[in-house]
Amino acid sequence: MKFEDLQVFQRSYKVSLELHKASLDFPKHEQYGLADQIRRASKSICANIAEGFARKRSQADFNRFIGMAIGSADEMRVWLRYCLDLGYIAEQQWQRWRNEYEEIAKMLQGLGKRVDKTAV
Repeated sequence: MKFEDLQVFQRSYKVSLELHKASLDFPKHEQYGLADQIRRASKSICANIAEGFARKRSQADFNRFIGMAIGSADEMRVWLRYCLDLGYIAEQQWQRWRNEYEEIAKMLQGLGKRVDKTAV
């Protein structure tokens, strides 16, 4: 199995692409601020899943990277709230992406527990 096969990777990658594309329409003064931050945080989830999966022989390393991915998913919920409150995204879009990151965080927590039980 490869990290690309994980449903949580596929979902986080898909929403990251959506956010990247949407952020390109943010005001010019936000391109190096909020827009850049959400692009980096959303991509961080995918990258940490991949790196954690590559290091899954070490339970501690795997858990550290999955923990960072969970942190980035939670961070995204904060940045999305800023996007909503600043009027850069509609409430319906905010709710969909917020729910998606909440689900991704739950999936990552479950992944960490499953791997714990299989003693990587």
